[in-house]
Amino acid sequence: MRLFFKIFIRSVFLLLTFLVAERSILAQGIKGTVRSADGQPLAYASVYIRNLGDGVPTNEEGSFEYKLPKGVYDVLIQYLGYKSQLETIIVTDEWITKDFVMEPQEYTLAEVEVRAGAEDPALTIMRKAIAKAKYHRLQIQKYSMTVYLKGTGKLTDAPFFLKKTIEKEGFKLNEAYTSESVSRITFTQPNKVEERVISIRTNGDNQSTSPAPYIQTTFYQEKINGIISPLSRSAFIYYKFKYEGSFFDQDVMVSKIKVTPRSRGEQVFEGFIYIIEDLWAIHSLNLQTSLLGFQITAKQQYAPVAENVWMPLTHTYDFGGKIFGFEGNFKYLASTREYEIELNPDLEVVPEIIDEKVQEVPDEIVGFNKSVSALEQLAKEEPKTRKEYRKLMNEYEKESLKERDEPEVIEESYYEVDSMAKKYGQAYWDSIRPVPLTESEINGYNRDDSLATVEVAKMSDVDSVAKKARRKYKPLDFMNGATYSLGKGTSVGFKQNWTKISFNTVEGAKLGLGLFYRKESVTKLADSVSRHRKSFNIEPELRYGFSSNRFYGKIDFRWSSTLPISGTTFGIRGGRYIYQFNGGEPINEQVNAVYSLLFRQNYMKLYEQDFAQAYWAHRVNGGITYRVNMTYAHRAELFNTNNYSFYKKPERVYTPNQPENVETGVNSFDDHDILKLNAELEWRPGVKYGIRNGRKYPITGRSPLIKLAYNKAFGGISNDGTAADFDHLELGVQHDYTFGVSGKLDFNLSAGAFLSNDQVYFPDFQHFGGNRTIFSNFGPASNYRFMDYYKYSTNSKYFSGIVHYQFRKFIFTQLPMLRFSGVRENIFFNYLKTDNSPNYWEVGYSLDNLFRIFRVELGAGFEDAKFLRGGIRFGIATFININ
Repeated sequence: MRLFFKIFIRSVFLLLTFLVAERSILAQGIKGTVRSADGQPLAYASVYIRNLGDGVPTNEEGSFEYKLPKGVYDVLIQYLGYKSQLETIIVTDEWITKDFVMEPQEYTLAEVEVRAGAEDPALTIMRKAIAKAKYHRLQIQKYSMTVYLKGTGKLTDAPFFLKKTIEKEGFKLNEAYTSESVSRITFTQPNKVEERVISIRTNGDNQSTSPAPYIQTTFYQEKINGIISPLSRSAFIYYKFKYEGSFFDQDVMVSKIKVTPRSRGEQVFEGFIYIIEDLWAIHSLNLQTSLLGFQITAKQQYAPVAENVWMPLTHTYDFGGKIFGFEGNFKYLASTREYEIELNPDLEVVPEIIDEKVQEVPDEIVGFNKSVSALEQLAKEEPKTRKEYRKLMNEYEKESLKERDEPEVIEESYYEVDSMAKKYGQAYWDSIRPVPLTESEINGYNRDDSLATVEVAKMSDVDSVAKKARRKYKPLDFMNGATYSLGKGTSVGFKQNWTKISFNTVEGAKLGLGLFYRKESVTKLADSVSRHRKSFNIEPELRYGFSSNRFYGKIDFRWSSTLPISGTTFGIRGGRYIYQFNGGEPINEQVNAVYSLLFRQNYMKLYEQDFAQAYWAHRVNGGITYRVNMTYAHRAELFNTNNYSFYKKPERVYTPNQPENVETGVNSFDDHDILKLNAELEWRPGVKYGIRNGRKYPITGRSPLIKLAYNKAFGGISNDGTAADFDHLELGVQHDYTFGVSGKLDFNLSAGAFLSNDQVYFPDFQHFGGNRTIFSNFGPASNYRFMDYYKYSTNSKYFSGIVHYQFRKFIFTQLPMLRFSGVRENIFFNYLKTDNSPNYWEVGYSLDNLFRIFRVELGAGFEDAKFLRGGIRFGIATFININ
């Protein structure tokens, strides 16, 4: 019986497939090729049906297919650099085959008076286009479109020692790997994107693809993914423009403008942009740039979708480059069609734009008036200079944003996938695909579908998601980390414990083990999109030192409640444990172990603490977070117990576990008690928000982080007078600021004082992020590079400043070759002053993004004018954010 049902279901499936295929066979329309006069296929040429306002691109081989009902159609063929062709074609009951041969575009040069100092016509064209850029971005209140996205990638080279491994994983060099999707995207001003994925077909792994990143941005914006647009207000600072001629297309005059960076490299474009005369809108573009050494080409072909409204019909993006021996090329095609346009009623009037640099400004021209609403001024059909018009559009945008219900929300996105999106077969794709697949893409799909079938066959009940969640213990789980589900949101497991193996002079060889118990629950809120997540965690951690023969343990009981933009965490923790004097842990355990064993240098200094702590943290919103904790502890001094090292030269010995410091007294390291209150406030003024699928989230990159901390130790809690007693206040500011594409500034400033310091033990001194190893810390403005870890720790007043600046072009990056490779140059200046220390400062230079992942720093530290130490530091590229 089971076999009968299998045969029946398969027969029904084949019948449905045949019927769908029959519809495809019986369809009619136009198909053919688009080639140049010398027979070369023109990839991604635009085949546009004028009387439908819709079109499709050709594929890489210049072929196209467009299914159409019977009728008469005006077919417009467009391709950058070639004359457009318009032909009337009658579609009957069968496919009409039509091959187009494109002739190179002939450009007419404008008549320019030849005299010394004559201005290139491109300058006034671009000034007017820049003045109108915001108008074109805001003129459509809302639009919807269907987007077909195809991505095709090829791995063209790989390290020789990995080629066999890659083949075993099912990948082959120079073979196409393709993904496709069809989506309906709706954009609403000012920045709301709704995407519904209708269908997805990928290379065997069923991963979703989204066209939104490829078609959502517009060259009318100031930047495209951090790259300065040729229509940016600051474009003339970064680009030179040259007029290359003009031509007529679809009854409009189009000017070809060559875009040349004043300084070639990353974050700027190079190529051509085509501007429609009088409308000052984009007709098409062909621009190149680079990112981290990868070359990127962007092409867009626009078409009229409403009166005086031109929108992209075809987007193509090429990415190519090499990293760590891997080389590849990736192409993305986004074909947009079926536009539905809702124009902005506020911008129906399009005034004449006067370029005051080359045109006489009539006396009756009225300038921008701040006392009158921008909307009222836009409604008047009066000519305006480009500068005044730009001011007017800026003010109009500000007024529009203020009128919104949530003006602090600057972006919204909604994404959903239809339940059937991943279930369509080949017949469906053959019927819906606007671009025929190439032979290599067809072969790639056949290969991937075969691999996917094999993978599905391998799956069994044993591999189900539910049983995977209830995994059994495997060897080394306690070191690698693992989670074991107990059902109903409850799980237990091991943390990753390899990094808890190390060596230090206090404990000798040291082992550690972290475990956890977690209970989670998630409930939907009233809006049915947002969720309220609650969790309870128990996290014990153990460690043992073989030389000290000391066992330590602590445990943390933590409750948390998380909402979309707010949350609360509270708990208690305690035990007996061992800590670095600087709670920020400036030196990594493994780095300290390497320096101790190889060079007999023990930089990590430790103390012991028996403690109990209650804590509370509340994130009020994306801009404000506060934390409070109360700690009672007994602290004890520790001493070196191990002298082992591979380094045997007698002139170097381990330093005592008591750090050297300019302010410590005879009692600073004594055993003592402490009852301490810690309160911290973090504030990001002016923080903005985004919404993703109804969930609100903060966008913190534009706002500085301001920190205020207060520590109070209550004296008199011990009978022998060995209790800490002080008040400590600190204010800090962290931020990064980008100067266009010219450079980026990161800074971390802090100042503080001990308002009272009747009894301050060394663990409660203000410590600073020093470094004596060749490894630079993560983050460009996180720590000092050459300063001793504890020499300048203080219980007095202090000021600390860490400043880092990245250049786009400085010394070696004057060479375009280096800029295109992604290399950056940085300088840093760090400064520290306490009441009892000299002026410590350090300065340095670094090459960043080497091999797209590393940075090398060279610098020196000074006390006042005296050289202290210097050298080389190695770190991770600053664009990589690691917490």
